[in-house]
Amino acid sequence: MEAINDFETAACPMPTTNQAPEDAVLADLLASATSIAVVGASPNESRTSHQIATWLMDHTPYEVYLVNPAAPEGEIRGHGFYASLAELPVVPDIVDVFRREEFTPAIATESVVTGAGTLWLQLGVVNEEAMGIARGAGLTGIENRCIKVEYARLRDRIEAARAA
Repeated sequence: MEAINDFETAACPMPTTNQAPEDAVLADLLASATSIAVVGASPNESRTSHQIATWLMDHTPYEVYLVNPAAPEGEIRGHGFYASLAELPVVPDIVDVFRREEFTPAIATESVVTGAGTLWLQLGVVNEEAMGIARGAGLTGIENRCIKVEYARLRDRIEAARAA
């Protein structure tokens, strides 16, 4: 039984306060954003990245862009896939990452080069090097947080900030 508990802890580390800005800042960031690139989005409906991308399309005002070089012919609700952030027709305000942590430094670098405002590593994804690249270049860095959970939790604050 202890081995299972150790595995679960290692598989998805508990979020800590230094991995995201305080709620007021996070709500303002989510209120001011207009576009999100979902890196690692999957056309497979059973994947979390697919479910979060469709939730963002259905429940937020964001323009959602899907990035996955392995899914060039795929689509989610009429949204095609791009091979990289550089191919997007806009500079994304938020780059929401569904990739293993070892891939995140390169994604952080690409986010900086494209001029994104925030690098967001999904729940369970933590990488100090990626956060250093992003934050060092002036991006907001968020890790080990689910954008859907945070948006739903802060929805009232986000809507109030948009209305102000």
